[in-house]
Amino acid sequence: MNPSKPQRDRHKLSVIVITFNEERNIVECLQSVSWADEIIVVDANSTDRTVELAKQFTPRVYVKEWLGFAAAKNFALEQAANEWVLWLDADERATPELAGEIQHIIQNSSIIHKAFQVARRAYFLGKWIKHCGWYPGYVVRLFRRESARFNDSRVHEKLEIDGSVGRLKHDLIHYTDHNLFHYFSKFNRYTSLAAQDLWEAGKEFSLYDVLIRPLFLFFKMYILRRGFLDGMHGLILSLLSSAYVFTKYAKLWELQRSSETTGSSSKQKL
Repeated sequence: MNPSKPQRDRHKLSVIVITFNEERNIVECLQSVSWADEIIVVDANSTDRTVELAKQFTPRVYVKEWLGFAAAKNFALEQAANEWVLWLDADERATPELAGEIQHIIQNSSIIHKAFQVARRAYFLGKWIKHCGWYPGYVVRLFRRESARFNDSRVHEKLEIDGSVGRLKHDLIHYTDHNLFHYFSKFNRYTSLAAQDLWEAGKEFSLYDVLIRPLFLFFKMYILRRGFLDGMHGLILSLLSSAYVFTKYAKLWELQRSSETTGSSSKQKL
């Protein structure tokens, strides 16, 4: 055994949550996992009462300068004292049924999986979205600490798991955008981060990206994934998702154009 590596408790759970101005959500989020052995909150200098409220549930609240979603979550992972980790966003809730299932898993020494997927039941503009491809929308949220790390994507970062992944039976509740103002407050930032990821990955813009991709996504969500059965909510969600894709690639075009213009200017000076 490596003496420099801390021994983690095999039958206890650490919960990690990253926050920024989440006073609307943080209490119900942390209440839903108050049964956990440890809760770690990493806050990006919130200007509301998020930190104050989080400290009512755990002393493990870290306030740090914002370095990105993945960096914040990897920092939280480094603080975890237990082998099993549950990652939650502040607008998510673990149901009592999910809590019981997780507790059973971490107490079971015969479990061979390194991580588990969970279905997210999403509420958008006050309605449970049952279609549009959003449900069950499986995501990996429960995992063994030493077998996982968040990738370096600026937005929609994912866990990289070294080993097999199982699936939980009970849902995770996701109270996503409660109004359109909140949706668009994230829209501009997230599309910029996504465009930057594409640019750094070497993706080149094409007209296909803004003419076909958005239309196909709308068709897939609203028709193929039966978003029309979610009524007006399904229509709005499908249209907004299409607009998100259009904007992401339009911003990629902007980055590429800016780079080409800068390159041309530099050549003229030589």
